[in-house]
Amino acid sequence: SIYEMFGNECCLSTGEVIKVIGFKINKLIASICDNNDVSQFSAKVELPLNFPGLYKVVADKTPYVSIEEITRKVSIGPTRFGHPCFYSPEDIKLSNLTIKHGEQITINSVEEVNGTMAVNCGVVRNNQSHSFTLPLSQEGKFYECEDDQIYTLKEIAEWKIPKCRNRIVKLSNTLHTWDSSNPLPENFDGRLILTPVYEVQAVMKFRKDIVHILSDLDVEVKDITDCYDISSFLQPLSLEDVFERTSKEFPMVAEIMEGPSGSQKPYNLLYTGKEIVIHKKYQATRVLASEIRSDSPKRHFLIPMSYKGKFKRRPREFPTAYDLEIAKSEKEQLHVVATKAFDSPHKELFSVSVGDQFLVQQCQTSEVLYEGRKKVIDVLACEQILSNTYKKVFLPMYMEGGFVEVIHDKKQYQLSEICKEFRLPFNVKVSVRDLSVEEDVLAAMPGLQFEEEITDSYLLISSTSSPVESWEIPVYRLNMSVHLLSKDTRTVVPPATKTTVEEISEEQYYMVRRYENQTLHPPPRPPKKPT
Repeated sequence: SIYEMFGNECCLSTGEVIKVIGFKINKLIASICDNNDVSQFSAKVELPLNFPGLYKVVADKTPYVSIEEITRKVSIGPTRFGHPCFYSPEDIKLSNLTIKHGEQITINSVEEVNGTMAVNCGVVRNNQSHSFTLPLSQEGKFYECEDDQIYTLKEIAEWKIPKCRNRIVKLSNTLHTWDSSNPLPENFDGRLILTPVYEVQAVMKFRKDIVHILSDLDVEVKDITDCYDISSFLQPLSLEDVFERTSKEFPMVAEIMEGPSGSQKPYNLLYTGKEIVIHKKYQATRVLASEIRSDSPKRHFLIPMSYKGKFKRRPREFPTAYDLEIAKSEKEQLHVVATKAFDSPHKELFSVSVGDQFLVQQCQTSEVLYEGRKKVIDVLACEQILSNTYKKVFLPMYMEGGFVEVIHDKKQYQLSEICKEFRLPFNVKVSVRDLSVEEDVLAAMPGLQFEEEITDSYLLISSTSSPVESWEIPVYRLNMSVHLLSKDTRTVVPPATKTTVEEISEEQYYMVRRYENQTLHPPPRPPKKPT
């Protein structure tokens, strides 16, 4: 049989031996639910895995009848996606713990415990985590818990569609403007039933790439696993597989079997058949930055601490007095100009006019008269700057006005200095570009907002043919497969690391912010008007 996949012809001859290394969802068939009624749907559309948008997963109402069924049908793994949550409508009594009905059970991994296959689980009670195991033979009814996270279609396809089941999702954020090529109706915000279309991933004896075979290809095959030496095949590894290897196994030489897409350096150098040295794995810090502009879409970047350009400060904008309180620092007094008028409902507090200038001091309480009764509310103490004097005034913390910062600091800062001396978010513009790179993409931005520092997983790689520089490549944002070569790497020293500013898509931006902030408590809400 001769078939075509991604524009490449592949021939499967009679007697050809192939090793199946996995199954992967190639695309999704989405049924559009009518009026959010999953029993009624009007049309089916085909969605590629890179279709833009963020989605919430709707919990499956069909229970699993055993832990064994869960492990067989649901993706469980070491990454943050691979910890599904379930609850039982009945109490589960263990030797040292009773899992109460309705309590959320998080499944973390599958492993052998005292000769019996089991899942490692956890429950959280009073902010304390309790770990336990459940054997695969444990029977009962296990229902999916509601999931308040948001996902891309690709993440849902890889982690959130159980085998032999469909998945219902709700559009959370389109992240793109609608046009006639969009298969979904304009302003669609309903539910979709996703049905996966699979492909088989395989390696062949005399090919060094991964072969993708559509699951509906009409080919007869015979299982010869028990009578064939499968060690003669190449073993493809994803970047996640490489990262899970122990630090002692690095450095290692690998050949790329499937390279990433994209023209951004160094990704354009990572093509199929290229040999690379993977020197080490580690966690590295990046600063998440977004382009400052009033219209969308904004561009987003991950900037390494090795960035050699310099920045000058740019004014920040603050929508409320509460934001002024959060932004003030001990290092310098915050100076702002009002861009929006505000009439105070209390004679004890100040009414703001456009152009008023203030030096922000501190939050305190003040007594005001409200409907004939005295009330104590939070206020922001400021000094109003007049022509030749200062006047102490109080602004209500709930005030919705508008302020822009006045910058007196003309100093140029390195990235590390900004992270050390100031609280993020922080507005800047590149004043001296990074001369160590051919094109500094940040220098072309009219302004950048440094939003937060994040920590991510990276591999340090270089080319075996021209080892003049090495690059850091992200483990979880780059789709790439390699196979290891048995070459001596004991004397390999990594060349100088090349600074790479990584531009990320809007979906990746939301993913980065989601995972970085999921362990943090949200900031308190600004005070409301007294009632």
